[in-house]
Amino acid sequence: MVPCVVGTEETRLIVVRGNSALGKSSVAGRLRERFGRNLAIVGQDNLRRTVLREHDRPGAANIGLIDLTARYALDNGFHVVIEGILYADHYGSMLQDLVRTHRGVSRCYYLDVPFRETVRRHATKPDAEYLQHVTEEHLRDWYREGDLLPDALETVIGTTSALDDPSGERPGPVLPTDR
Repeated sequence: MVPCVVGTEETRLIVVRGNSALGKSSVAGRLRERFGRNLAIVGQDNLRRTVLREHDRPGAANIGLIDLTARYALDNGFHVVIEGILYADHYGSMLQDLVRTHRGVSRCYYLDVPFRETVRRHATKPDAEYLQHVTEEHLRDWYREGDLLPDALETVIGTTSALDDPSGERPGPVLPTDR
């Protein structure tokens, strides 16, 4: 069976993955600010925890919902940013298939930061209630070092990346301006 192609040659698909507290949602938000309308942010946390209220496990319903949401947005002319922890062994097949069947440009990025830096960044979150609920032990349980997708599908962005440059002038995952 040949999977259906998705999107158009003009649509863009960006996947931003990595461990907890690395700024994936912030990157997606910055992309939206920079690009404007017609960009759908498909957030794993929103669909998994808020919409479905389910635990992250292989074969869970949120994997299909992320896929369907991204495909729907692409087929309707939206650029898409999928962001989340998105463990390779849970989400990898879905992401690979989506990238393979997307007609336009697709880019995948993995934010690769050591555990100690993950803990430091987590401590800077402004939500005190969240910080009490999500502890260093939780972060340790969720952390997966080098959880890359197969086939060198991702560009790895490390701790020293210009992604954290407060000037906003960074070479990280941006949408092309040739829309």
